[in-house]
Amino acid sequence: MTILLLGSGGRESALAWKISQSPKCSHLFIAPGNGGTGAYGTNVALSPVDFPAIEDFCRERGVEMIVVGNEDPLVAGIRDYFAERMPEMLLVGPGKVGAALEGSKDFAKQFMARHGIPTAAYRSFTAETVDDGCRFLESLKAPYVLKADGLAAGKGVLIISELEEAKASLREMLGGMFGKASATVVIEEFLSGIECSVFVLTDGAGNYRILPVAKDYKRIGEGDTGLNTGGMGAVSPVPFANAEFMEKVEQRIVKPTVSGLIADGIDYRGFIFLGLINVEGEPMVIEYNVRMGDPETEAVMPRVASDLLPLLVAAAKGNLGDLELAEDPRTAVTVMAVSGGYPGSYAKGKAISGLDGAGESLLFHAGTALNADGQLVTSGGRVIAATSYGPDIASAAAKSFKAIEALDFEGKYYRRDIARDLQAL
Repeated sequence: MTILLLGSGGRESALAWKISQSPKCSHLFIAPGNGGTGAYGTNVALSPVDFPAIEDFCRERGVEMIVVGNEDPLVAGIRDYFAERMPEMLLVGPGKVGAALEGSKDFAKQFMARHGIPTAAYRSFTAETVDDGCRFLESLKAPYVLKADGLAAGKGVLIISELEEAKASLREMLGGMFGKASATVVIEEFLSGIECSVFVLTDGAGNYRILPVAKDYKRIGEGDTGLNTGGMGAVSPVPFANAEFMEKVEQRIVKPTVSGLIADGIDYRGFIFLGLINVEGEPMVIEYNVRMGDPETEAVMPRVASDLLPLLVAAAKGNLGDLELAEDPRTAVTVMAVSGGYPGSYAKGKAISGLDGAGESLLFHAGTALNADGQLVTSGGRVIAATSYGPDIASAAAKSFKAIEALDFEGKYYRRDIARDLQAL
């Protein structure tokens, strides 16, 4: 089978690594890919949101299935485009309406309220109702959570401890802090607890499979301090996400989400990312995403013991049936090496070496590229993720730290405390 994977980050590297292992995969194209994905297939210089160019490429190369890695093509309606132009094309990812679960925080909150899915209390506001928003903030306890309604490249969520600062930030957001993404702002109550990520693959017909659970680390600084990033590391499995907790997740969140999509007439075929928080043993939804997470995918894919490709094909066809999704019992820990200055401004084009020191660890490239001389260089904030297996969190983490330490590029930084908080659980 000939497959086109859209995206260029660490998530797509992990998906490409997994898909390429399938005996059913005859050729894998990655568009645009990065400096490491060429090890799993053929990189193609295509933008994931240039649908006509993708269509032309698929027709020329006989592509039979498109796997959408990142959210932008989904929110822009790639499924709807191909349903009209190439209805025979299998595609992993929801249509534009389903993608609004990630593309619009207000849509997602309304969906959860409609289907009785546990989440934080909230209200949505626009520039015309900003004074009402300030009064709503006054009714809440600190800290205050403000979310841009639309996609803001992972930067549209503010958690503020002071009421007057929260009011000022609300006015700034509605005034264009995040462009069109914050034309509407969702204010919600702050939930205290520990977070985890649950990934579900569903087929639009009510069937689903739950993938290995993960926890990621967003802050740049050790001890979860400093600015938010796209993710500095991840762990799978998560000790507190035990059988009892996951039973609650499935009954209270996964099943109502899948059945709610069907009840709302949304033909959803692809991944659902449930950003959850464990509030004193009770799972609640922080957010939905409509694709796999990053860097969680780099820890989750190594723990999927089954051939992933038949599952993707079945989901795209609307018939997961009895296909098994088995889990590797080992622990996987992912540590991300980032460019100096990230998540602020950072230099690109720094030569990367030391990849041969990874040992048994898996290296998933994220922000890498090959320069004109064919040398591997940095091209993004998050550069390379190292994922390692182990019988427990400590041993897996130690291997990943060792692999990251072996990497060398100017300005390299990584968190040395990834997974430490979970070792005592």
